[in-house]
Parts: sequence; C-alpha cells; structure tokens
Amino acid sequence: MLKKIRSTAPISLDLGLLVLRFFSFAFLLTHGWPKFQKVVVGDFSFGDPVGLGESNSLGLAVFSEFFCSILIMIGFFTRPALIFNAITMGVAAFVVHSGQPFKQKELALVYFVICVALYFTGPGKYSLDKK
Repeated sequence: MLKKIRSTAPISLDLGLLVLRFFSFAFLLTHGWPKFQKVVVGDFSFGDPVGLGESNSLGLAVFSEFFCSILIMIGFFTRPALIFNAITMGVAAFVVHSGQPFKQKELALVYFVICVALYFTGPGKYSLDKK
C-alpha cells in the first residue's frame, strides 16, 4: 500500500522530506561540531549518563550528532543513522535532562520525534538511499 501511495504522491512530499531531513540535521550538526572539535584536540571530558565512560559517551555523541547527521542530510544509510540519533536524543531527553523542566529537554524531544518520523517515512526520493 505504501508503495502505491509513494508512486502517486506529489513531488511536494519528497521535497518536504528533503527540507525536513536536511535542515533538521544541519541544525543538529551544530551541536555535534563542538563535540567533534573536543575529540580533535584530545579533550575527552564529557558526561557519562549511561555508564559507558566519558570518552565512549563522547565518541558515541560525536558519531551520532556529527557523522550520522551528515549521512541523514545527504540521505545515505538514512534509517540506520536515524536509529543512532534517536537513541542519542532519547538519552539526552530521558536520562541527561530527566529531572529538569520540560524546557530543558524540549529540543532533544523535538529531534527524537523527527528521527522517529523520518524513520517511518524514509528519506524520500531526493536522497542517495532512494529506491
């Protein structure tokens, strides 16, 4: 059924997915860039919200927020990259900011919802993953 809808869907659906995918993860990339810079200069101090160790937590955050965001923006390995970002944003919202007011966790929740929605819709035809 989805293939039938996809084949008859207007071009605006795929353009909407492109805009959502590209700009949302360009914005998330701005959060991953400073973390990536920390790794480049050898500063591995970072929070350890799930007990993996500071350097491992930083490495996973950099992989997700920086590298996976780039993959999502270009639409390459989109769904696996979305899984990493959804997990990262879930940890940020539900673990790191768990006891804080909604305002503190809102951005992580927005990114989490975008990841889930794009996982279900797919990247659209304007991506390297297009079928």
